[in-house]
Amino acid sequence: MFGLGYLQRLGRALMLPMTVLPAAAILLMLSRLPWSALGWPTAPELFYAAGIAVFQYVPYVFAIGIALSMAGQSVFAGMAALTGMIIFTTVTHTYDPDGVQPSMFAGAVIGLLSALAHERFKALKLPESLQFFGGSRFVPIFMAAVSLLFSWVMIEVGGTLEALIAQSGHLIGEAGGFGVFLYGFLHRILVAFGLHHLLNHLFWFQVGEYQDPMGNVFFGDMPRFFAGDPTAGGYMAGLYPIIMFALPAIAFAIIHEAREDLKPKIAKQFRVAALTAFLTGVTEPVEFAFLFVAPYLFIVHAIISGAVMWITYELGIRDGFSFSAGALEYVINLPLSQKGWMIVPLGIVVGIVYYVLFRLTIRKFELSTPGREDSTRLDDWAGDIPYRAPLILQALGGKENIVRLDACITRLRLTLGEDKRVDSGSLRHLGAAGVIHLGGGHVQVVFGTYSELIREEIAKLMQQDVHQVQFHAPVQGRMIPLEEVDDPIFAQRLVGRGVAFLPDKGELVAPVGGTIIHLYPTKHAVGIETKEGLHVLLHIGIDSSQLKDVFMSFVSEGEEVRPGQPLIRFNLPKLKKGAKSIATPMLITNPDNVRSWRFAPFASVKKGQAAVMSVVAKQRENRGEEA
Repeated sequence: MFGLGYLQRLGRALMLPMTVLPAAAILLMLSRLPWSALGWPTAPELFYAAGIAVFQYVPYVFAIGIALSMAGQSVFAGMAALTGMIIFTTVTHTYDPDGVQPSMFAGAVIGLLSALAHERFKALKLPESLQFFGGSRFVPIFMAAVSLLFSWVMIEVGGTLEALIAQSGHLIGEAGGFGVFLYGFLHRILVAFGLHHLLNHLFWFQVGEYQDPMGNVFFGDMPRFFAGDPTAGGYMAGLYPIIMFALPAIAFAIIHEAREDLKPKIAKQFRVAALTAFLTGVTEPVEFAFLFVAPYLFIVHAIISGAVMWITYELGIRDGFSFSAGALEYVINLPLSQKGWMIVPLGIVVGIVYYVLFRLTIRKFELSTPGREDSTRLDDWAGDIPYRAPLILQALGGKENIVRLDACITRLRLTLGEDKRVDSGSLRHLGAAGVIHLGGGHVQVVFGTYSELIREEIAKLMQQDVHQVQFHAPVQGRMIPLEEVDDPIFAQRLVGRGVAFLPDKGELVAPVGGTIIHLYPTKHAVGIETKEGLHVLLHIGIDSSQLKDVFMSFVSEGEEVRPGQPLIRFNLPKLKKGAKSIATPMLITNPDNVRSWRFAPFASVKKGQAAVMSVVAKQRENRGEEA
């Protein structure tokens, strides 16, 4: 229960409360503007009070955010966490106003306990007269008692814990630049597993303590920075040169090393990725472009990142952010920084080093980064997510394989019944930058900033009792729209609707399971009837029916076939020479029985690859059978 997958969920949960902090940073930035000249002299004080209050109440924000995220957005878990924090703060303050303070640790513990309590008691049944307080309504009541107990425990051991945290912070501080290097190195390594938020939580919200002139106490690098501590920002400043300059440099290196025929497409995708990293600090779309094709290069990237953070620290640069180290935050927070202006020249140098290093490495070792081969091409997502979601769901093994579905900013975070059923090739074909297997059924699929939208679409599909008929690629080659077939009968959908393929190899396999209902004497075409009543026609080549000694079948009429089973082998050179076109349509010849259609990107596919086309059959849905 508390393995790597649970830590993965906790890492995602920590991101929810982080979304509140940029608002605080903006309010603090507004407090530094010359409002007196505009006739509003009290504005700076008001803006500052509003902004700093968010950081003062960060433990509450984290408690509620973690509870909501870990408990599937349950309002009862959120209310329980809020109740718990109120009780904890009141009890500890009443006992000793100068003793235990509400901290990130307390907020995280209460948030986690609230989520666990919700999981345990959400189906609790009480006697009928008390059932109103049963189920999820029992969670806040339970957490009131737990928080009271936790408060007393913290009163007893709080001093020891506080001394331990202070000592740990002192030890980390004594490590100086080397400690910052280790943090920077581990931060980048953990990005690959989606666990970097756990490390960030320790350094950003636990290490170090600062008391402002009004007596308010702030813990961690981030709250201390925004509260005005001039020594804070050592664990954040060094991320700016990496995120604002190094990652965009990698993106442009990938663009410039792409093949000429694919360069326009790759340029469009990675310029957006570079701009996203530069402005907002979201780096996964760039980092996952080379993580899987050259993991050793990612380790080098992590080492250099740590070194850059060390250099930044030794130069006396102290800067911070509320969400991520992008240009927007850099501009907003520059007035609070120490030597923050030095980040730009340092970043330019770092960017040049990264650009040269990655171009040379990609070329010398012939790395298959995007644009170096068809299978790594990225595709446009705009307006396409509802159409790809059913195909992504199929590639994940279907809705019956999904135990838990979550998403963070850049990736789907899944717990699956059988992670072996995941078709990684199909997911990459559908736009995933990478697939990470963490063991125990825990899988992450990196879709960049569209991950949350994809999660929403998949969640909708999982709630629908609609049967999706999924099609695999019948050949290896390139999938094209039916309209591009050089034959008006197929192109105008007079035979049926579907897609076509330009094969690279001479083997045709079954795209779906069903029964062979037609096998033409020349073996150039075959028909399959699915259990949903759909008639699927596979036609190898255009004007190929007169060719001899080209086709050899492995099946006969009336035979049952399964997806991926070999149907026909054909001589591709002879087909190219004798046929009008090698285009191979895959059609549903009774399209009136189809309610909706979904098509994967028209790109290169492998034989038997899942998720190239998906349809909803009217007949099955009308019968009301189980999906």
